[in-house]
Amino acid sequence: MSADARGLLLEMFDAAVAAAHPRNCLAPHLPPVPAEGRLIVLSAGKAAIAMASVAEAHYRAAGIGDRLMGVATAPAGYAAAFSGPRPEHLQILEGRHPVPDQTSQAAAERALAVAGSARPEDTVLVLLSGGASALWAAPAEGLDLAAKTALTRGLLKSGADIHEMNAVRRHLSRIKGGRLRAAAAKAGTFITLAISDVPGDDPETIGSGPTVPDPTTLADARSVIARRSDRMRELELPVPDAVMSALDDPANETPKPGALLFSGDRYRIIATPVAALEAAAALARARGYEVKNLGDQVTGEARDVAVAHAELARKARAAGRRLALISGGELEVTVRNRAGRGGRSQEYALALACALDGLTGVSALGADTDGIDGGDGQVSDPAGAVIGPDTLARAQERHADARKALDNNDATTLFEALGDLVHTGPTHTNVNDFRVILVEPA
Repeated sequence: MSADARGLLLEMFDAAVAAAHPRNCLAPHLPPVPAEGRLIVLSAGKAAIAMASVAEAHYRAAGIGDRLMGVATAPAGYAAAFSGPRPEHLQILEGRHPVPDQTSQAAAERALAVAGSARPEDTVLVLLSGGASALWAAPAEGLDLAAKTALTRGLLKSGADIHEMNAVRRHLSRIKGGRLRAAAAKAGTFITLAISDVPGDDPETIGSGPTVPDPTTLADARSVIARRSDRMRELELPVPDAVMSALDDPANETPKPGALLFSGDRYRIIATPVAALEAAAALARARGYEVKNLGDQVTGEARDVAVAHAELARKARAAGRRLALISGGELEVTVRNRAGRGGRSQEYALALACALDGLTGVSALGADTDGIDGGDGQVSDPAGAVIGPDTLARAQERHADARKALDNNDATTLFEALGDLVHTGPTHTNVNDFRVILVEPA
């Protein structure tokens, strides 16, 4: 892969991330300073600290620092990795992502308590971003965190998509599916600003919709379990009995659209995958590439999508086009080897390299805009990987078999050996996956 191609791939990724960073998109949407009462900020997700930092700086400059309070919850390690001004009036907590633990439960309990303290003269401002579902984990009554964690792990490993995951999680929680809003029922004003990480930008899906009504039902959640349970058993991650009991309990049904609770609330999405893709596309056009945007809602098995995209690249090269193929959306990985290391973006990149089979003039990047792709959710995990025409040949020179690595879901090990991992650390935003293929004419 040429240095120029590699450089442009990384620049396009950076442009997509920058378009969705709170420092560039949050301040214009912050509500006016309330005339009276407290401004209670509740922030959660991978952008939580950055959003809290921007909000606090904005309101302190407006002179209401003494009326500002709240809490922000981010994944473990994000606070140390944050280089911006640290909030002083907003408490910073950390939880575990993607599988919640006791710190996630403690953070959720704290958020619920702060929301419950709201009074008619107070304004509640919720700042949401991708990752909030795991970071705010308050199991439904009668369900312990261990059972909920086991279910989350099983659903992730079975290939469940974000809509399936959240339909279940909303019905097993005391904070998701509109229940955070219910906790703050006495608040005079209630506003949510969100950075979307989901295809379609559905408010009920972002962070599992803690502040909005839930259109799904307990029956929908049970259907997800029915579809995924066989695969979970194969992975030796069966559905806990307590989960099924909770999903059979009518008390765990969520507030629905049309409920009086939500009348007068404001909800605004301030950054989207679409805008991030367009920022990258503009950069490619400026460098002389025709752009084909496949959209922000590309879903499916990562290796299958890669094969389809490889065919598009092959046809473009044969037609003599200088083309940038970009796409977003959240792919799936069906885990075949639990010992393998990787994530959906790295699996896509490796599958793409295998499908292209050394085709000259084609380079690509697959990375997660939050800076962490797969792994254990550690801040040291890679964001994704880059590939070029020489990827398979260089692997062979190192006595590595790219196709075997793909079969074993072990993309990280291969790309690590090649020096082709993309490492950014936490980006403090999240608008889902970003993929680009650069095609030079034959």
